[in-house]
This record gives sequence, structure tokens and C-alpha cells, in this order.
Amino acid sequence: MLKKDFWYDLPKELIAQEPADPRDSARLMVLSQKDDSIQHRIFRDLPEYLEPGDLLVVNNSKVLPARIVGVKQPTGAVCELLLLRQVKGDQWECLAKPGKRMQPGTKVSFGDGSLTAVVDETLEDGNKFVTFYYDTETLYEKLDEFGKMPLPPYITKQLEDQSQYQTVYAKELGSAAAPTAGLHFTPELMDTIRSKGVGIAEVTLHVGLGTFRPVQEDEITDHKMHSEWYSISEETAQRIRETKAAGHRVIAVGTTSCRTLEAAAAKYGEIKACSGNTSIFLYPGVKFNCIDGLITNFHLPESTLIMLVSALYGYEKTMAAYKVAVEEKYRFFSFGDAMFIRGGNDPEDKK
Repeated sequence: MLKKDFWYDLPKELIAQEPADPRDSARLMVLSQKDDSIQHRIFRDLPEYLEPGDLLVVNNSKVLPARIVGVKQPTGAVCELLLLRQVKGDQWECLAKPGKRMQPGTKVSFGDGSLTAVVDETLEDGNKFVTFYYDTETLYEKLDEFGKMPLPPYITKQLEDQSQYQTVYAKELGSAAAPTAGLHFTPELMDTIRSKGVGIAEVTLHVGLGTFRPVQEDEITDHKMHSEWYSISEETAQRIRETKAAGHRVIAVGTTSCRTLEAAAAKYGEIKACSGNTSIFLYPGVKFNCIDGLITNFHLPESTLIMLVSALYGYEKTMAAYKVAVEEKYRFFSFGDAMFIRGGNDPEDKK
């Protein structure tokens, strides 16, 4: 398949600039694998489509306030670092602006000078290895003090509250971007879901900025997928195995949870406790081995994420659903509305 096959026209005004308030008031497009029906609902209606014994799997990764603006020493020139991943200790791989002026040896000071950084090395892709120095117990405390959320480039409005770009269940620090399907959940909605006898299990996948990297190659199978770190606990693995054995559904909340589960299933033939890096690429023709449903947002044209959705729901049906979403003026991307793809073994479909 070609990259251009995944293009669709999106009016700029449909790109959400802020989250729905309250979170669960976002719209929800419900898609059935069985009869291709499309229903237009509100996210808080989700429990109506869940059955006792189902298991939702969420990504508990927490976004680092990883964008920090400082001044170059001794010139005072303004520069910016975006922390992408921890290399070792206090050394991180970063995006640097302006990159050409931040050669190895460059020292940058942030805030009151209690956080400094030294550029160690420039990588082939232009990213930098940078070592940080600070006066607190951990670097994270300094990021909380000086850092801003690394919002995607299509969001131009500043956040009033940094927590708007975190899920309510975020706990494991390490993402450069939010697992955005989870932004629609409130603690009250999660309580409602649990009270129906639906389980909620957690995995961790630290989302890299590669998730926004456009596919460059015309032929999608030539695309080199970015790598991200994930972890599945023994408790979560056991709950997934028990859910499957009992004939109930495992529903991934977000493409990151989906990729975590499918990476483990592809590697081991089952879900078991594991951690490591995955660069799994799910596109039409690739088989899913674990999930029975997916809750996700509406993704960028020609992105690996719309390819993942097409792999699960079918290419023609996915592109048709996106066309409907544009016509119905759904809100798109990170702060936008959601869709729920109900698998072919959906209880409603068996009635």
C-alpha cells in the first residue's frame, strides 16, 4: 500500500486546540466490526458498550514536562531543549533549537541557574546527547519547576493547566507525548466501568516523539518504525490471559496500549510479563494476536496511527469512517474526539 492511500482532507478548524471539559464530554464514534454500523455517542456512554468480564488495558505512562527554554553561556542566546529519552544517568537524548549553534561543549543555563546542561555529542539525525546538572534529588523536580508540556506542533494554544495533557491514571514518568485516547477518562467514569464488572489493567509504553514523525517513504512497508520502551507486569499479563480464556474481550485504550500488547503477543505467542523496546508496525495485512477492540482518537493523514486503525478495522471502512467524522465535524488529533472499534466477537453482535 502507498502512503497517499491514507490521505484525507481535514479542515484546519477541526483540529482540537484544547481538551473537552469535562473530559468525558468528548464525542464517541462507535464502529461495529460485525455489521459496519456507525453510531454517534458521547464518551461517557462508553460503559453501555462494555460487558462484565471485559478488560480495558490502559497505558499508565506519564508525560514529562520535557520542553525547557534556557540561555547559552556566556552569550545569553535563548535556546530550547526537548528531552526525548534517558540514555544513562543524567545524560538524555534531546532535540535542540537552534541545533547548529549547540555544538558539543555548549553550556546552557535554565531558570535561576540551578539547572544547567552541557551538550556532549551531536547524533546523525541532529539530536544531541546532553548531560544535566542540578541541585535537587532528581532531574524530574527541576523539570516540574522549569519545564513545559511538549505539545504536538498542531496545537498552537498554550495549556492553562499542565494536567490537561496527562491521563488521570498516569504514574510512570517517561513519555514525550500523551497516550491521548486515555485523556477522555475521568475517575468517575472509571468507577462506573468497574462497577459494571469490567476490569481495568495497566501497561506502560513511553511514547516517543516518533509517534508524530511523518512517513517519508511512498511504499508504507519501507517505513522504519521508531522504537519505544514498554513493560507488562505479571498481574496484567495474568488478567489478560484469564480474560481471553473466559471468552471475554481485551480492549486496548489507545494505540500505545495496542502496540504494547501486540508486540508481546507477536514476540512470545502469548501475553506474559516482559519489558523491552518495540518498533512494531501495524498496517493492513498484519494480524492482530491479542486485542478484541480499540478505543482511539482520530489521527493525522498518512500517519502510522491511521495505518494501525486500518489494520484492525479494515482500510476501506476506516477511510469511510474518517470521511463521516469530517462531515459530522468531529474534533481531531490529541485533544479531539474518540472512536471505539468493537471487535467481531462483541457480545452485542452475538445477540
